[in-house]
Amino acid sequence: MADLMAGLKRTHYCGEVSTADVGKEIVVGGFTAKQRDKGELVFIDLRDRTGIVQLIFDDSSDRAVIAKAKEVRSEYVLMAKGTVRRRESVNPDLPTGEVEVYVTELRILAKAQTPPFHITDETDTNEELRLRYRYLDLRRAELQKNLMRRANIMKVTRDFFADNGFIEVDTPMMIKSTPEGARDYVVPSRIHKGKFYALPQSPQIYKQLLMVAGFDRYIQLARCFRDEDLRADRQPEFTQIDMEMSFVDTEDVMEMGERYVKYLMKEVMGVEIPTPLPRLTYRDAMERYGSDKPDIRYGMELQDVSALVKGCGFAVFTDAVEKGGSVRCIIVKNGASVYTRKEIDKLTEQAKGIGAKGLAFVRWMDEKPSCSFAKFFSEEELAKILNSVGCEKGDVALFMADKDAVTLPVLGALRQTCAKRMGIIPEGYAYLWITEFPFFEWDEESGSWAAMHHPFTMPMDECLPYLDSDPGAVRAKAYDLVLNGVELCSGSIRITDSELQEKMFKALGLTPEEIEAKFGFLVEAYKFGAPPHGGMGLGLDRICMLLCGAQNLRDVLAFPKVQNASELMSGCPADIDAMQLEELAIACTEKP
Repeated sequence: MADLMAGLKRTHYCGEVSTADVGKEIVVGGFTAKQRDKGELVFIDLRDRTGIVQLIFDDSSDRAVIAKAKEVRSEYVLMAKGTVRRRESVNPDLPTGEVEVYVTELRILAKAQTPPFHITDETDTNEELRLRYRYLDLRRAELQKNLMRRANIMKVTRDFFADNGFIEVDTPMMIKSTPEGARDYVVPSRIHKGKFYALPQSPQIYKQLLMVAGFDRYIQLARCFRDEDLRADRQPEFTQIDMEMSFVDTEDVMEMGERYVKYLMKEVMGVEIPTPLPRLTYRDAMERYGSDKPDIRYGMELQDVSALVKGCGFAVFTDAVEKGGSVRCIIVKNGASVYTRKEIDKLTEQAKGIGAKGLAFVRWMDEKPSCSFAKFFSEEELAKILNSVGCEKGDVALFMADKDAVTLPVLGALRQTCAKRMGIIPEGYAYLWITEFPFFEWDEESGSWAAMHHPFTMPMDECLPYLDSDPGAVRAKAYDLVLNGVELCSGSIRITDSELQEKMFKALGLTPEEIEAKFGFLVEAYKFGAPPHGGMGLGLDRICMLLCGAQNLRDVLAFPKVQNASELMSGCPADIDAMQLEELAIACTEKP
């Protein structure tokens, strides 16, 4: 390669050539996006990570140079030396569309076989094929822009926290397995037969120990791993902007988080966001939006109609209220023309798929509304309900009756589905804090209480008396940051009293032996004096996804995993040889 480049040194990136360079002799390098041979006129679009510039060869070009240009095919790697001049035919769709490079020297540094798909910004190529050849897919401008924006986000993040007195500290990648809500990825030990390391789901315990150690303000762009089912905004390995502060309360941590996102939006997006950011308690968020990570850019809030239907003849409604549940609805404004009976049936199936028994509705397309439960109400009673919830001609009202644990999240999901279908979600960035999370959530499967965040979260002071008598009433000093309906951050103030920490462990059903085995070193550390501290972990990948306008985390990661947690390009996970298994004292009981 050194010989091929001898005497040539790149002076300009392709996308940076401009009218200011007219008359200059420059050298550019890149991949061939397109070659057009017009006989005595050859055009080559040369592409690098900054963009495309047009190379031109004509009848005045050296015969050997134009002959070489005719050999060029898609994705050949070239270096070209030439003079910048104005184009006769300007391309307004290209940043470099006013100029071209008249080439006097051309070198083919690497030939390329025909790629398995056309490398272009807009593509309908099957994603599985693109991920199989990810190194080719990454040549597309969209993905390159995403990854460059990601790099900028990381730089801006480090700059902000360094300027605010935070110390970047690396924590171990191979740790002791501790329960944090998802399955661990485990690493077998060759030396300690039958024992395993875990890859960190987060650096939670280590960052708390750094506070005990007196580092006061810690930051890390930490790699984290969770063995859980994937979706559009989840990957098995991800990067967390991990932050912890000492001698703080909830307001201090949240204020620092607000300052960070304000700085980030200004530096990366050129957008000013007003602070302080709006807040909702967990309960209010669930009551109004059916979600603890609501998108507040549009309305369609949930409405409680239990009092209006109490005592009616419709058993579905009355039974739900009598059993301590509720009847709630959402109004899809102007939805009657979109949501036909067939479309409402699809919504019903969606609702059933996520836990509901069914869905009642009013579709007001004509003068008289069509109602799935009309026989249980007089026209006057139905009119009163519709008037109360603001349902008018042209609208659709969707009703659900059940315990709140079902009606709220299911209607919250339908709210999102309908908003997308109706196209009512505006552009923009709507940040929101969710506060006062329940400390415990009931696990139906195990029949016990589990920590909603993690067991190191501090309960709110006024809730401490309920730890023994009413765990469901305990609220936590926990807070999430949400952007456009996506959870970006989860954080809390931590327990620093060793006795209270042990009490919380016991409330979660852990025996003294389990506490010692899993958390003994943390409990012991607290006995040597721990300052009050708290922090948060912001999802870097999700921030990048939203600020890049991407629909999937895979579009902001260089080499992502797919639905089944495999990486198609390299073929991992893969078998390892028998010798390695023997060294690790591992036997495989199942073969693929």
